[in-house]
Amino acid sequence: MLRYSADWRTVFFLCGFAALSLGGWVLDPSGPLLIAWVLVTMVSSWICAIIAHNTVHCPVFKKRWMNRVMQVWISLSYGFPISEYVPGHNLSHHKFMQQREDVMRTTKVNFRWNLLNFLFFFFAVGPGVTAGNYRYKKLMKERLPAWNRQLWVEIAAVWGVKVALVLLDWRKALLFVVLPHLFAVWGITTVNFLQHDGTDDAHPVNHSRNFVGRLFNFFTLNNGFHGVHHKHPGLHWSLTPEVHAQEFSPTIHPALEERSLFGYMFRAFIYPGKRVTFDGKPVVIANEGPDNDWVGASRDTAAEELGAVGSGA
Repeated sequence: MLRYSADWRTVFFLCGFAALSLGGWVLDPSGPLLIAWVLVTMVSSWICAIIAHNTVHCPVFKKRWMNRVMQVWISLSYGFPISEYVPGHNLSHHKFMQQREDVMRTTKVNFRWNLLNFLFFFFAVGPGVTAGNYRYKKLMKERLPAWNRQLWVEIAAVWGVKVALVLLDWRKALLFVVLPHLFAVWGITTVNFLQHDGTDDAHPVNHSRNFVGRLFNFFTLNNGFHGVHHKHPGLHWSLTPEVHAQEFSPTIHPALEERSLFGYMFRAFIYPGKRVTFDGKPVVIANEGPDNDWVGASRDTAAEELGAVGSGA
């Protein structure tokens, strides 16, 4: 059934979120256990957001109908329709990395205190992502009917279940569903800042920051190998470490192979906390204008590039 046996880990993490969310609802922990439970559930939902990212690039199953069902399951775990994730990510960020057509470019935030750039990046790029996705749906619903139908199935499932849970018990829904889902969408968006800020988008390998620690990549399904993902977006996540070692490690700047995500975050946002490029120069943002129209720039190739993934093929 699976295209790659490594995706049993994908299934395991999805089951893990379901167990945490349902278990918290049924057991209703209190005190320190409640805080720990909610925090772990939030991280688990963020991992499901990474799974959503992986799935829109490389479907899990061999059969189309199974991938369509899988997309609904992932949407319920991540908290948002993953078909909606496809256009803004694949056609904006991947095609126009760090350019004005990239609605998730890191230059949209420019606080003097770098920690604020990290914390508010999501709020700076969110409106552009939402507006672009809305325009894309309106434009492409006739050209991509299978993608549009799948999107509406996911919308009905996600928001139908969420509203039903809130009506059933708003407190439990907030703790074990809504908060984890909000953290997931914040986290999967904000990680883009860690991966691209201060890099060189014009360079063949120095365009992305990679986090190569084994433990981090076990839990994030190799999401740390981000550069090779941009070069080969359809490559299955289980293959990225090997390809990274072959195509990126020999020539990439050493500062763009970080052993520890938390070590990098401490240096970037706490001490010394300066916003610098990978080679130690201050990040300079000049003439930052509004978003360019990625929807129009992609409309002629969208059906060809997204048809298979968007329909769950």
